[in-house]
Amino acid sequence: MILLDIEGTTTPIAFVTETLFPYARTHLTTFLEREGGSSEVVGTIERLRREFEADDEARGQIRGWSVIAYAEWLMDRDRKSAALKDLQGRIWQDGYRNGSLAGQVFEDAARALARWHAAGVPVAIYSSGSVLAQQWLFRTCEGGDLTPLIRWHFDTAVGGKRDPASYTRIADMTGVAAAKITFVSDIVAELDAARAAGLRTVLSVRPGNARQPPHDHRIVTSFDEIELPSA
Repeated sequence: MILLDIEGTTTPIAFVTETLFPYARTHLTTFLEREGGSSEVVGTIERLRREFEADDEARGQIRGWSVIAYAEWLMDRDRKSAALKDLQGRIWQDGYRNGSLAGQVFEDAARALARWHAAGVPVAIYSSGSVLAQQWLFRTCEGGDLTPLIRWHFDTAVGGKRDPASYTRIADMTGVAAAKITFVSDIVAELDAARAAGLRTVLSVRPGNARQPPHDHRIVTSFDEIELPSA
């Protein structure tokens, strides 16, 4: 089994930082005005409110509860808030649906997804972005809908990406032994956590990726370099 990160691994970091994040911020207010009363969004707003009430730093800097102010505060700090990721995913879904956004995936990553699928090797995604956001990114790529090539999607509902227990949960949920899972990411700390859980690891080095500390993980610059694993 192959387990893939998205940002800096299957997808250019610039697409996330220069397209997706600004889009969510620009459309935050209009989205909430239009969809803020729906049951799904009401639930997300309530989760954000609970996070705000428990966030001493935010309450010290934001005067009173405001979903817009708190969401923007979290965005400014790139906080890995599950509720914020859910809200961003819903905003991006709108953009993908109306054609304002289209998913970006490296050509070698798309080729590998097709190659692994044809060989019967299951593929999963594990990203801090919501499952909804992941699905729409891979559904709207220039080369077509890639979601049939991906068996599972995981977000931080299974736990943080730097926590070995998260990878143990993914192994349990997929029914694949940890030793038979290869995790590909651009972040050494995530790979260290995956290795601690018994997974095989590969560091993705792409243009624009952050420099990583010294490590002994295998390095690839293209998915063409990843050997076909056993299922």
